[in-house]
Amino acid sequence: MTHALERIVCLSAESADWLWRLGAWDQVVGLTAFFEPAAGAAPKPRVSGFSSAKTNEIIRLQPDLVVTFSDVQAALTTELIQAGLSVLATNQRTLAEVESTLALLARTVGRESEGERLLCEFRRELAPVPLRTARPRVYFEEWNDPLITGIAWVSELIERAGGEDIFADRRSERSAGGRVVSPEQVLARRPDLILASWCGKPVNVEAIAARAGWESITAVQGRLIREIPGADILQPGFRLVAGYDRLKRLITEVQ
Repeated sequence: MTHALERIVCLSAESADWLWRLGAWDQVVGLTAFFEPAAGAAPKPRVSGFSSAKTNEIIRLQPDLVVTFSDVQAALTTELIQAGLSVLATNQRTLAEVESTLALLARTVGRESEGERLLCEFRRELAPVPLRTARPRVYFEEWNDPLITGIAWVSELIERAGGEDIFADRRSERSAGGRVVSPEQVLARRPDLILASWCGKPVNVEAIAARAGWESITAVQGRLIREIPGADILQPGFRLVAGYDRLKRLITEVQ
């Protein structure tokens, strides 16, 4: 792009967070309700949830660009394009894709140097821990009905943090439907630690522990069921640094 865009609507939290970190908050004119700006940041109109948005309000903001994320926002992306808006739809799944998407967004707002500085920090903070002999078996639950195991970047972070993702074989599945597992499959893979982050709602630890047959799982017997805030682990952006730090501490508890 030959010039920085001046009016951007972010319909995903990680893009809004990244533009704030880059110092491009003044270029943001609307955002998702799922992003909480830092203290002191100028408020912006909230024009979307995750899979739905207030299209007329977005149009009134006269954006140069709308940023969307994932197949869940595919229909919304189509609707916005049909309304005549320019849309950047990202669909990052792996840590490498997260990094390249953040670099793209930095170029989009004319903040390449700031982006590279932050990406160097991102790489440094997500460095793998030294290899250990004991690697706890970890089950990450992204949703509870049906059970959906972690997306690719979560699986990668678990391994970098010293754990063994019990459903690493599902990592290449880019849609949530491809990562649906059964309670029996979780039971058979014997996790030492259960981590959960249910997209947009609190995790019910007691309900997880009470699932039929799960009383024999090591993680349940040891009461090693932990929630990780969705903003720290399910948003594919810079806040994964905070999620990774928490992952490392939790995995250390069972080593």
